[in-house]
Amino acid sequence: QVQLVESGGGLVQPGGSLRLSCAASGSIVSVRYMDWYRQAPGKQRELVARITSDGSTSYSDSVKGRFTISRDNGQNTVYLRMNSLTPEDTAVYYCHSIIVDVGDFARHYWGRGTQVTVSS
Repeated sequence: QVQLVESGGGLVQPGGSLRLSCAASGSIVSVRYMDWYRQAPGKQRELVARITSDGSTSYSDSVKGRFTISRDNGQNTVYLRMNSLTPEDTAVYYCHSIIVDVGDFARHYWGRGTQVTVSS
């Protein structure tokens, strides 16, 4: 069984910063790319940032230049550093990954999400 557990969400004022973490644990053979998605009330879930196993990164236009995704391969952990936050960044942030488990199956895994609220 593989689990993704997020942490680091909370309430922050506009212009502030937060760092989210997501740790993958369980019967992991290898981790392919790891992503952060977010879903605001009444909106569809959207891809925010992705990092591949070789460290290549990509970002949505809405966060480019403000958010930074990074990864600790040894710990199967992904981070999302969020700077210059605005109320439009308020959402539940989800960690997602494609992980090869001990059965040699590559599966999609999701965390339960962590709430980020940007408000004064």
